[in-house]
Amino acid sequence: MKTKITELLGIEYPIIQGGMAWVAEHKLAAAVSNAGGLGLIGAASAPPEVVRDEIRKCRALTEKPFGVNVMLLNPNADEVAKIIVEEGVKVVTTGAGSPSKYMDMWKKAGVKVIPVVASVAMAKMMERAGADAVVAEGMESGGHIGSTTTMALVPQVVDAVQIPVIAAGGIGDGRGLAAAFMLGAKAVQMGTRFVVAEESIVHENYKNKLIKASDIDSEVTGMTTGHPVRCIRNKMTKEYLRLEREGADFMELEKLTLGSLRNAVVDGDVVNGTVMAGQIAGLIKKTQSCKEIMEEMMREAEETFRFAEENIWAK
Repeated sequence: MKTKITELLGIEYPIIQGGMAWVAEHKLAAAVSNAGGLGLIGAASAPPEVVRDEIRKCRALTEKPFGVNVMLLNPNADEVAKIIVEEGVKVVTTGAGSPSKYMDMWKKAGVKVIPVVASVAMAKMMERAGADAVVAEGMESGGHIGSTTTMALVPQVVDAVQIPVIAAGGIGDGRGLAAAFMLGAKAVQMGTRFVVAEESIVHENYKNKLIKASDIDSEVTGMTTGHPVRCIRNKMTKEYLRLEREGADFMELEKLTLGSLRNAVVDGDVVNGTVMAGQIAGLIKKTQSCKEIMEEMMREAEETFRFAEENIWAK
């Protein structure tokens, strides 16, 4: 399947893996890229030299294109931005702010810059800043979220900008991929589905929590603080939401979640840790290799388009 995004990034399938903190490391990124999509290393708040090492380890595992996700609020973002150029990374996605200050440096180095946005205004701003594409991420996604759903956000962003749009949030199978294309997107970005991939380093407890999740098992914490996060319901989320209802301040709530994502991903504490996941978790029923995930999604998308052609458009 050829789209403006597959041509822009030099990938086979219009599927991008989300740059999830503690999850999106070199093995997963390389596996996704080798399977025909675009794998991402999540720089998150990692020390710059760790990010450099991850890039080099990924390059040792794949000759295909891969990228780095930069969290712009990271105090080390300036240094990470330079490492991306020094290591010859050709694709960057960004979150938590505007990458404008790095745009000139990245563009001169031939880096494709794809910010993640949650509003039309931000998408327009990123286009003016020189972005090559944007990821329009709806609130169905896991982790830090905006306030608009994917179904509403994607077509409005598509209408507002001339650069290609990648849909994210609530996409976990080929039907979601097909729907994203109908909304005007040129690719999708997925996170939750890849968390349970065989190549994912995530603790088995975390993977099993997602596989057992139903459609109503996600919660959004932090709505009162302005920093909403979607994760799977557990003891921690119940306590967090109780404190929110009682008017706890931001610092008290932060203490509850400090280090909790690592505790869930690395140590497997799915009771007190933060099990970030999107609403699509209820669709996930098994672990698969990245190759199997990608091929299954493309097959499902083709079947969806074929069904529509034979049963809807033909009429």
